[in-house]
Amino acid sequence: MRLHDVAAAIAAGELSPVDHVCDVLGRLEADRLGLVITMDAEDVRWQAEVLAGELAAGYSRGPLHGVTVGVKDMIDVAGLPTRCGSAVLADAPPAAADAAIVAALRQAGAVVVAKLHTHEFAYGPTGDVAATGPAHNPHDPTRITGGSSSGSAAAVAAGYLPLAIGTDTGCSIRTPAALCGVVGLKPALGALPTQGVFPLSDTCDHVGLIAADALSVALAWGVLAPDDRQLGVVPRHPATLGRTQTAIMAGERGDGGRPVVGVATGAYWVPHDPVIAAAVLAAAASLSRVATVVEVDTPDIGELAATYAPIVGSEAYATHTHWLAERPGDYQPATAERMRTFADLPAAEYVAAQRTRRRLATELWEHLRVAGVDVLLTPTTPLRATPIGARKVDVGAAQVSVVPALLSLTQPFNLTGWPAVSVPGVVTDGGLPAGVQLVGVGVGEAELLRLAALVHQPVPGTVTAGPA
Repeated sequence: MRLHDVAAAIAAGELSPVDHVCDVLGRLEADRLGLVITMDAEDVRWQAEVLAGELAAGYSRGPLHGVTVGVKDMIDVAGLPTRCGSAVLADAPPAAADAAIVAALRQAGAVVVAKLHTHEFAYGPTGDVAATGPAHNPHDPTRITGGSSSGSAAAVAAGYLPLAIGTDTGCSIRTPAALCGVVGLKPALGALPTQGVFPLSDTCDHVGLIAADALSVALAWGVLAPDDRQLGVVPRHPATLGRTQTAIMAGERGDGGRPVVGVATGAYWVPHDPVIAAAVLAAAASLSRVATVVEVDTPDIGELAATYAPIVGSEAYATHTHWLAERPGDYQPATAERMRTFADLPAAEYVAAQRTRRRLATELWEHLRVAGVDVLLTPTTPLRATPIGARKVDVGAAQVSVVPALLSLTQPFNLTGWPAVSVPGVVTDGGLPAGVQLVGVGVGEAELLRLAALVHQPVPGTVTAGPA
């Protein structure tokens, strides 16, 4: 179910918001993958009738008018509880107000239909740790969806709805998008508001978008992005360096205006799965039609990535200190154990990690810009979807730890704050989806999505047909 097809059909009067909503509700109610957490079908149908009435009166709120969207259960939706995948919040009251991103969706005419599965408190990349049980991958229900925006990615991949909202602190939109075979955009840090989103990390949390294809994500991005971001401008967050709006609009790129795509080299970027490596090579070949493709190293990338754990772990522990002390049994054991790791981390180590993060993010940006790189191309993950519950998997003669592996190739860009998108790549063995990642070094989200559309390979079993 592609967002741009649904939006076009509604705009043309070929599909009623009421019929679209009823179809989506039927899909959600039939969910057998553990993706749907809660919804208010009666209220959703009422919203659809109101929006249909507006269209009948000749009023449209824009491209998302009457289109359904699912929201990760870390994000407040007025009238529905936010339980964050945890028994800690089993008795949470309904949210009194919409999160800022939900309010923006409603203002644009979207119909928020359901809260979707999340890894508990968004603190994990697998999507199989939650009070409600694991989310199941639509391509193989014995496999993980990836996390923590597990329900958002899998619901789009299963064809339940055309658009979902998630959060991404280290990988949480891009990893499930890669493992489920859809497109996931982590915009630049601060591009979409986090007000009304339960925090994991105050300095690394991002809100982002998931849809079946890059054109659909671009449609939603064009509606939700602040006006000055639609030009693809990278913001100057303290952990971020980007080109100025003037430079981007002037087309200051290498090789006569063609963007320069740097394929990340070095041991850090070599995936465990050769199919993923082949997908990156195929993506580079596709991009070479419109871009100059070069190889580029990423000095100190491992040191930058190493700052992630103390930063996010300390910020998460600070949020959960009281609950961990008073209600430890309400957490999933894996979540509690991971958080307690940072209980005694000295403040000096946290501060040092933040300082190292800022220094290395700046140095990496300067290195890539000196090399002329506008966009960095990497795998999204080093593994494809692993079995639910598996924390180590055999790769050849070695064992690979799943959690750090699924974070490794994406977390550097939460630390830098640069925009990044995961897009399905070529799968040479006909098996599970493989994602490739495009990262904006000197360009923003709009340009990334334009390039992602050239890379995207449809994934067998993913519903990409028009509106139903």
